Amino acid sequence: MKIFRLIFPTAIFAIIFVISITAQDEKNSPKKEKSKKSGEKPLRALLITGGCCHDYDMQKKLITAGISERAGRKIEWSVVYEQFSGKDHKIGIYSRKDWAKDFDVVVHNECYGGVTDNEFVNSLVKGHTDHGVGVVMIHCSMHSYRAAETDEYRKLIGISSYNHGKKSPIKVTKLAVKHPVTDPLPADWTTVNGELYNSAKVWDTATPLAEGTIPTTEGPQVCIWVNEYKGCKTFGTTIGHHNETMLDPIYMDLLTRGFLWSAGKLKSE
Repeated sequence: MKIFRLIFPTAIFAIIFVISITAQDEKNSPKKEKSKKSGEKPLRALLITGGCCHDYDMQKKLITAGISERAGRKIEWSVVYEQFSGKDHKIGIYSRKDWAKDFDVVVHNECYGGVTDNEFVNSLVKGHTDHGVGVVMIHCSMHSYRAAETDEYRKLIGISSYNHGKKSPIKVTKLAVKHPVTDPLPADWTTVNGELYNSAKVWDTATPLAEGTIPTTEGPQVCIWVNEYKGCKTFGTTIGHHNETMLDPIYMDLLTRGFLWSAGKLKSE
């Protein structure tokens, strides 16, 4: 994975690099997403990651490589990785005007839940909604910025979540909703040891696609969904705490299909 450039935005150390990967093993690609037409423009994707409690250094590699191997099309990745131990760090790119305009989809895999700056959080959302950029929300991205009073970030996600249950394997069960993101997946499967986030509120704009259960919860929690807000398509999943989960082919197939859907590139089966 070649480093394209190093930048130092607002005195915050961040690494941004760009890679282009074309799927080599088409057997892993989602059905009907194997087209590599001559002259087809690559999807421009931005992964934003870093924060507490997770192995983001490895996950940035797992996500970019796993999606690229399955997408059936060329993806040009840019990665912003800002790793700090505290929960109140503000990722520098969100303070820039039109920060997301050069991308087709932004993948959020970050964990900074202590940020209380409403203007900063609204700027994050505005970067998406001003340009209709696709959104992928993974695991702790749901808990990021939860300390802020503004609801704009939660509306973009489609679900409000503030806490999670004890570490446990999660039984995932698809709901009776026909949707191209989940249609090809098993009716149910069980993850490795993970964290099931509580879905405190499902916003009216969201469509739940699967629920998760663990022995210690009071009931099932929405763990896979899609959402549409102000012209943006969001795919979200609270699953993804451990690297072992991301290495599961079922999980990475799900993430790839959600990624393509949010970018408007996933066809119905």
